Amino acid sequence: MLPACVAVLPLGLALGVLVVHTGFAWWWAPVLGAVVFAGTMEFLLIGLLAAAAPLAQIAVSTLLVNFRHVFYAISFPLHRVHGGGWKAYSTFALTDEVYALTATPESASWSRARILSIQALFHVAWVVFVAIGAGLGSLIPAQVVGLEFAVTALFVVLGLEAYKVRRSLPVPVLAFGCAIVAALISRENMLLIAMGMFVAALVGSYVLSTRRRHGV
Repeated sequence: MLPACVAVLPLGLALGVLVVHTGFAWWWAPVLGAVVFAGTMEFLLIGLLAAAAPLAQIAVSTLLVNFRHVFYAISFPLHRVHGGGWKAYSTFALTDEVYALTATPESASWSRARILSIQALFHVAWVVFVAIGAGLGSLIPAQVVGLEFAVTALFVVLGLEAYKVRRSLPVPVLAFGCAIVAALISRENMLLIAMGMFVAALVGSYVLSTRRRHGV
């Protein structure tokens, strides 16, 4: 767990600082960390709450951002976690880092205690990091700007790393095009529109390529 915790330490601190500098009370930071427990969505949620976004927009944004967890569940060893309550918590606490630690052939034989211990320890560590960040946020002058850019910087880095793996130029170009069109349609709902367009374009491309392979 130590490498995973070290990796998310800067993000947790940045989230806590961002909560305070957005205008929320410091205690909202650990609450978000404990109840939401979805790092990327927590950054987005702060902006949505500050802008008084409709609940429907928050719900759809959460679905689109965290939809990848559906695919995580395919290989996550949930069958080793017995008991309805334990399964519910394990499903809730399935994060990118936890999946990376448990999506191995060896994890298929791990005990419930081992899997839940990994998830619970990471959950506690995240809440602690966010709370520390909130405490530091009260010490950082309000004149310091750019903290809200943390989540954008995170996605930029993830995008660059994904490009290094796939080396597919059309996909990032398509995503950029969707973002531009969505911003022109509605800046307030830019994220929701852009992600919806991007998902629709990917599904349409997959359907067309499948038909071509089968000569339809």
